Amino acid sequence: MVKYRFHTYDYIIYLLSYVFFALFIADSQSALPFAEPVDIPSWLYLIIAAALNAWVLPIPGIHPRRLPEGEAPLPIEKPSARAEEEAISRPEKKPAPSPREKLEKGLSKTHKGFVERISSVFRRSKTIDESILTELEETLVGTDIGVRTAYAIFEHVQKEVGKIQSAEEAMNSIRAEVDAILKKREAALDITAETRPFVIMVTGVNGSGKTTTIAKIAHRLKNEGKSVIIASGDTFRAAAIEQLEHWAQKVGADFIKSHEGADPSAVAFDGLTAAISRNHDVLIIDTAGRLHTKENLMEELKKTKRVLDKKLPGAPHEILLVLDATIGQNAIEQTRQFHNALGITGITMTKLDGSSKGGVIVGIANEFDIPIRYIGIGEDMDDLQPFNAQNFVNALFLDN
Repeated sequence: MVKYRFHTYDYIIYLLSYVFFALFIADSQSALPFAEPVDIPSWLYLIIAAALNAWVLPIPGIHPRRLPEGEAPLPIEKPSARAEEEAISRPEKKPAPSPREKLEKGLSKTHKGFVERISSVFRRSKTIDESILTELEETLVGTDIGVRTAYAIFEHVQKEVGKIQSAEEAMNSIRAEVDAILKKREAALDITAETRPFVIMVTGVNGSGKTTTIAKIAHRLKNEGKSVIIASGDTFRAAAIEQLEHWAQKVGADFIKSHEGADPSAVAFDGLTAAISRNHDVLIIDTAGRLHTKENLMEELKKTKRVLDKKLPGAPHEILLVLDATIGQNAIEQTRQFHNALGITGITMTKLDGSSKGGVIVGIANEFDIPIRYIGIGEDMDDLQPFNAQNFVNALFLDN
């Protein structure tokens, strides 16, 4: 069967053929509705009408848009009412947010809890007088940056007060001081090929987000092309071992575990032995979440550290403390206790997206000479970002 493809203009030409046929009839009966500028024979109208018909009618060998053998004509389908409704109601797929947008969203609560509280003080007056400075002092102390850091920033503003002419300049002065404090603690985790395996011991209190932080770091390192093995040193809870094993499988990392109640330092030793024999680039060791006030548990961490150093001198190469941003100023005391016991070499601040108390990171950066490695701003694997002071300050002081 011969098949054809018709277009819109085919139907227009088809209608024109009838117009010329009508003109042929009218001219034959001398009943044209208009005066011809020249005498056109009626048979010419008939020829034009026939030619136009031949253009659109399916006459084999004449129609110019005859389909090749085997090719089906394009169907003209009218969408159903339901399909039209779905097309209207279906939301457009939004592009994935950029790292900068994620950071701004993740710090939005801290922006309100820290930056907006301070800026509201300056908006109450056009001049920076003694009453404004007193209110600024009280506001800074009331934030979660810690008393020592609050007074450090306040003293900076006091020194600059003669140069400050507006609320915007006052906020810029505070922003510059926060930026200077954080930049001193910006240092990426440097995993070199010379140190293999590179051993990371992760510690922190219960609920700080250690397990997911380990998974996210492993995910990041795997994406960088490094082979990773994880050792579950949290032997106090069987559920903790199972959870970490699940994450290890998900990110494609090797995994070492023992039974519940096993010696954590023995698991760390087994993990290091496996990392060496299997030629892994990085070993990440989980430790049991513990309160920083429990001396016996802190001693256990010290033992694990000694066991690792004996097996591989210099290990662990990174002792990473995971802090929960939602606890505010308590994170400062946690840092002090863990640092005194273990010599913390890096900090990860988690749950910044769920807290207005993220300003505590400024206090920690001011009081401790410890690099901030990562910040957590969401639940996705890519929501653990390497700490960048400038990006952090830009997002924190957004619109101020």
